[in-house]
Amino acid sequence: MTHLDSKRCLVTGAAGGLGRSTALAVAAKGASLVLTDIDDEGLRRTADEVRATGATVHLAAVADISEHAEVVALAAQVHREVDSVDVVMNVAGIATWGTVQRLTDTQWRRTIDIDLMGPIHVIEEFVPRMIAAGRGGHLVNVSSAAGLFGLPWHAPYSAAKFGLRGVSEVLRFDLRRYGIGVSLVCPGAMATPMVDSVDIAGVDRESEALRRAMAIFARHAVTPDAAAKTIVRGVERNRYMVFTSPDIRVGYWAQRYVPPSYDLAMRAMNWAMYRYIDRPAAPPAP
Repeated sequence: MTHLDSKRCLVTGAAGGLGRSTALAVAAKGASLVLTDIDDEGLRRTADEVRATGATVHLAAVADISEHAEVVALAAQVHREVDSVDVVMNVAGIATWGTVQRLTDTQWRRTIDIDLMGPIHVIEEFVPRMIAAGRGGHLVNVSSAAGLFGLPWHAPYSAAKFGLRGVSEVLRFDLRRYGIGVSLVCPGAMATPMVDSVDIAGVDRESEALRRAMAIFARHAVTPDAAAKTIVRGVERNRYMVFTSPDIRVGYWAQRYVPPSYDLAMRAMNWAMYRYIDRPAAPPAP
């Protein structure tokens, strides 16, 4: 068991969505917080909410995790306040979708920089200090269903999330000798502000087909508060794979043990994306 009471937890992406909910969930368990995000106003709101519960916020500082120098500066600030954190929670991220012929180099790089290199920067600057402190601890990396499955149009997002999954798989063994647990969180549909900010290359977000698709997504989405509680429970029980919705757990087991069903599901989803969203418009009537 990993007890969060009196532990110092770093949460990235804390200004809103899953990051905010995670910060509040660990605060409810008696942890103190270090919060960071690129959104200054949202970060201040979360810090105020956490303090209103009676929990301690050691520091709430703006940082772009995709920039290594900013994470170095953040770590220096944090380590002036506390000798080390006990729990690192890499929650911050963006989503980028699109077909390979529409995605730009900028979109590929931005997604990798934020969703993969961002968590790596945080790990670089905070985990060695945890090792040196000798108190054990926990590392949480939020991947995605797109870090497990070949979802259509998710190539940049999957590149980052599969990469983070690989980092986590190595560190779960590398860090074991230091008493540091690792949890890989694989959310499915989740009702966060990121849904409305997904960068979809070459697709009109106001199209009727996309609105219908987003409505279907919303019907299956869990709330960030519910997902955060699942994450906290996974950390407390020292689970490696943490699924925030049962459909992703089922899909993961189907992929491993019934590969033909997984193949059919991915083909069907790809066909649906083309049929209802990516299908070329009919030519104008003569």
